[in-house]
Amino acid sequence: MAVPATRAVRSDGIRSREAILRTAASLATVRGLEALSLGELAAEVGMSKSGMYAHFGSKEELQLATVAAAKSIFEDVVLGPASAYPPGRDGLIALADLFMEHIRRRIFPGGCFFDATFDELLSYPGPVLDAVIDVRRDFRQRFHDHLEAAATAGELPPGADLEQLEFDVMAGMSLGEDLFRAQGDGRVIDLAERAVRLRMGVPADYRPVRSR
Repeated sequence: MAVPATRAVRSDGIRSREAILRTAASLATVRGLEALSLGELAAEVGMSKSGMYAHFGSKEELQLATVAAAKSIFEDVVLGPASAYPPGRDGLIALADLFMEHIRRRIFPGGCFFDATFDELLSYPGPVLDAVIDVRRDFRQRFHDHLEAAATAGELPPGADLEQLEFDVMAGMSLGEDLFRAQGDGRVIDLAERAVRLRMGVPADYRPVRSR
């Protein structure tokens, strides 16, 4: 059966918008989200500027859509797979591993989209910065929840300082990301993953177990 022309056009438009936003998300981690313009993006994807305006009516609309696209990618490669592990120590280690592996794989060429754009957008308060902060806050809350679950399950020493643990784990991941971006040496990713395990009190080669 032939696909109606209107449906084909709509489908092509959706695919085109997705491709544009993936390009925008990648560029934002290298050149900056605030510096991203409709004209620059149009040139990058080989589209006319008027065609770009058909997808996004303003720079802010483009920025918000780019953040949403990056969030969807982050959910696909980090948060979604991490949900297959149980709350607690294994869930935290898996979440940290998946985050560091998405850095190693250069899902975004400039590192984590939300780390790269957060630093830049601190000088530009508004809805775009708020959208980035929401994702970062949710990510950090997941570590906090895993630590609380680990403490409840007896996976941590009695009286463990969860706030300090959270800080140490995330600081190690941040350093690993920064060094990888600067040096391109995958060994720093390995070191960050080992550091998380050692801080959680398990061997450096420990492998978390999936719950499903």
